[in-house]
Amino acid sequence: MNLSEIKDLMSQFDESSLREFSFKQDGNELRFSKNERQETPVSAQASAVSELANHAVVASDIKSEVAVDKDELVLTQTAEGELVESPLVGVAYLAPAPEKANFVSVGDSVKKGQTLMIIEAMKVMNEVPAPRDGVVTEILVSDEDVIEYGQGLVRIK
Repeated sequence: MNLSEIKDLMSQFDESSLREFSFKQDGNELRFSKNERQETPVSAQASAVSELANHAVVASDIKSEVAVDKDELVLTQTAEGELVESPLVGVAYLAPAPEKANFVSVGDSVKKGQTLMIIEAMKVMNEVPAPRDGVVTEILVSDEDVIEYGQGLVRIK
Protein backbone atom coordinates (compact mmCIF):
# COMPACT_ATOMS: atom_id res chain seq x y z
CA MET A 1 0.00 0.00 0.00
CA ASN A 2 1.48 3.35 -0.98
CA LEU A 3 1.23 6.73 0.71
CA SER A 4 -1.52 8.08 -1.56
CA GLU A 5 -3.73 5.05 -0.82
CA ILE A 6 -3.18 5.54 2.92
CA LYS A 7 -4.06 9.24 2.64
CA ASP A 8 -7.21 8.31 0.69
CA LEU A 9 -8.22 5.83 3.44
CA MET A 10 -7.61 8.49 6.10
CA SER A 11 -9.76 10.99 4.21
CA GLN A 12 -12.60 8.50 3.80
CA PHE A 13 -12.35 7.55 7.48
CA ASP A 14 -12.51 11.22 8.56
CA GLU A 15 -15.67 11.74 6.51
CA SER A 16 -17.35 8.55 7.73
CA SER A 17 -19.33 7.95 10.93
CA LEU A 18 -16.97 5.11 11.94
CA ARG A 19 -15.23 5.51 15.32
CA GLU A 20 -12.47 2.95 14.67
CA PHE A 21 -11.03 1.28 11.58
CA SER A 22 -8.40 -1.43 11.23
CA PHE A 23 -6.90 -2.79 7.98
CA LYS A 24 -4.39 -5.64 7.58
CA GLN A 25 -2.58 -6.55 4.37
CA ASP A 26 0.63 -8.51 3.76
CA GLY A 27 1.66 -8.38 7.43
CA ASN A 28 1.13 -4.61 7.70
CA GLU A 29 -1.64 -3.07 9.77
CA LEU A 30 -3.31 0.34 9.75
CA ARG A 31 -5.47 1.49 12.65
CA PHE A 32 -7.52 4.69 12.78
CA SER A 33 -9.50 5.85 15.80
CA LYS A 34 -11.69 8.86 16.50
CA ASN A 35 -11.99 7.94 20.17
CA GLU A 36 -10.93 10.79 22.42
CA ARG A 37 -9.12 8.83 25.13
CA GLN A 38 -5.54 7.83 24.36
CA GLU A 39 -2.89 6.15 26.47
CA THR A 40 0.28 8.09 27.17
CA PRO A 41 3.78 6.56 27.13
CA VAL A 42 4.84 4.91 30.39
CA SER A 43 7.43 7.58 31.22
CA ALA A 44 4.80 10.32 30.81
CA GLN A 45 2.40 8.34 33.00
CA ALA A 46 5.01 7.95 35.74
CA SER A 47 5.85 11.66 35.85
CA ALA A 48 2.17 12.64 35.76
CA VAL A 49 1.35 10.23 38.60
CA SER A 50 4.17 11.65 40.71
CA GLU A 51 2.92 15.20 40.05
CA LEU A 52 -0.67 14.26 40.89
CA ALA A 53 0.22 12.10 43.91
CA ASN A 54 -0.09 15.11 46.24
CA HIS A 55 -3.74 15.55 45.16
CA ALA A 56 -4.94 11.94 45.11
CA VAL A 57 -5.63 9.42 47.85
CA VAL A 58 -4.65 5.94 46.71
CA ALA A 59 -5.43 2.81 48.75
CA SER A 60 -2.77 0.11 49.06
CA ASP A 61 -4.69 -2.33 46.84
CA ILE A 62 -5.19 0.16 43.98
CA LYS A 63 -2.78 1.03 41.15
CA SER A 64 -2.92 4.46 39.46
CA GLU A 65 -2.90 5.00 35.72
CA VAL A 66 -2.90 8.27 33.82
CA ALA A 67 -4.61 8.81 30.46
CA VAL A 68 -4.79 11.90 28.26
CA ASP A 69 -8.28 13.18 27.56
CA LYS A 70 -8.40 16.36 25.46
CA ASP A 71 -5.14 17.81 26.80
CA GLU A 72 -6.09 17.15 30.44
CA LEU A 73 -4.53 14.58 32.71
CA VAL A 74 -7.10 12.27 34.26
CA LEU A 75 -6.28 9.95 37.15
CA THR A 76 -8.03 6.58 36.90
CA GLN A 77 -7.80 3.72 39.36
CA THR A 78 -7.53 0.02 38.62
CA ALA A 79 -7.92 -2.49 41.43
CA GLU A 80 -5.30 -5.19 41.84
CA GLY A 81 -6.01 -8.86 41.45
CA GLU A 82 -6.48 -11.62 38.91
CA LEU A 83 -8.87 -10.70 36.11
CA VAL A 84 -11.72 -13.17 35.59
CA GLU A 85 -12.67 -13.07 31.90
CA SER A 86 -15.93 -14.01 30.23
CA PRO A 87 -15.92 -17.53 28.79
CA LEU A 88 -18.62 -16.63 26.24
CA VAL A 89 -20.72 -13.89 24.65
CA GLY A 90 -24.02 -13.09 26.35
CA VAL A 91 -25.85 -10.97 28.91
CA ALA A 92 -24.45 -10.71 32.45
CA TYR A 93 -26.68 -11.09 35.48
CA LEU A 94 -25.13 -10.26 38.87
CA ALA A 95 -27.97 -11.85 40.87
CA PRO A 96 -29.89 -15.13 40.54
CA ALA A 97 -33.18 -13.21 40.14
CA PRO A 98 -34.21 -9.52 39.92
CA GLU A 99 -35.39 -9.35 43.54
CA LYS A 100 -32.45 -11.35 44.96
CA ALA A 101 -29.09 -10.10 46.27
CA ASN A 102 -26.03 -10.14 44.00
CA PHE A 103 -23.87 -13.28 43.98
CA VAL A 104 -20.83 -11.24 45.10
CA SER A 105 -19.95 -7.65 45.98
CA VAL A 106 -16.63 -5.80 46.21
CA GLY A 107 -14.86 -6.90 49.39
CA ASP A 108 -16.54 -10.33 49.56
CA SER A 109 -14.39 -13.39 50.16
CA VAL A 110 -14.97 -16.11 47.57
CA LYS A 111 -14.03 -19.77 47.35
CA LYS A 112 -12.83 -21.55 44.22
CA GLY A 113 -15.89 -22.62 42.20
CA GLN A 114 -18.27 -20.15 43.88
CA THR A 115 -20.64 -18.47 41.37
CA LEU A 116 -19.62 -14.88 40.62
CA MET A 117 -22.40 -14.14 38.11
CA ILE A 118 -24.51 -15.71 35.38
CA ILE A 119 -24.11 -15.14 31.65
CA GLU A 120 -27.17 -15.83 29.52
CA ALA A 121 -26.36 -17.08 26.03
CA MET A 122 -29.01 -18.45 23.66
CA LYS A 123 -31.56 -18.75 26.51
CA VAL A 124 -29.11 -20.84 28.58
CA MET A 125 -27.93 -19.56 31.97
CA ASN A 126 -24.18 -20.21 32.40
CA GLU A 127 -22.60 -19.75 35.82
CA VAL A 128 -19.18 -18.05 35.97
CA PRO A 129 -17.20 -19.69 38.79
CA ALA A 130 -14.38 -18.13 40.80
CA PRO A 131 -11.08 -19.55 39.50
CA ARG A 132 -9.51 -19.48 43.00
CA ASP A 133 -10.05 -18.44 46.60
CA GLY A 134 -9.69 -14.71 47.27
CA VAL A 135 -11.37 -11.37 47.77
CA VAL A 136 -13.36 -9.53 45.08
CA THR A 137 -11.57 -6.20 44.51
CA GLU A 138 -13.55 -4.95 41.52
CA ILE A 139 -16.69 -5.78 39.53
CA LEU A 140 -16.19 -4.57 35.96
CA VAL A 141 -19.70 -5.09 34.55
CA SER A 142 -23.21 -4.02 35.47
CA ASP A 143 -26.36 -6.10 35.64
CA GLU A 144 -27.75 -6.90 32.16
CA ASP A 145 -24.61 -5.68 30.31
CA VAL A 146 -23.91 -7.37 26.99
CA ILE A 147 -20.59 -9.19 27.41
CA GLU A 148 -17.99 -10.18 24.82
CA TYR A 149 -15.79 -13.28 24.94
CA GLY A 150 -12.65 -12.56 26.97
CA GLN A 151 -14.05 -9.33 28.47
CA GLY A 152 -13.02 -8.69 32.08
CA LEU A 153 -15.81 -9.41 34.55
CA VAL A 154 -14.31 -9.18 38.06
CA ARG A 155 -10.91 -9.03 39.77
CA ILE A 156 -10.02 -11.37 42.62
CA LYS A 157 -7.00 -10.75 44.87
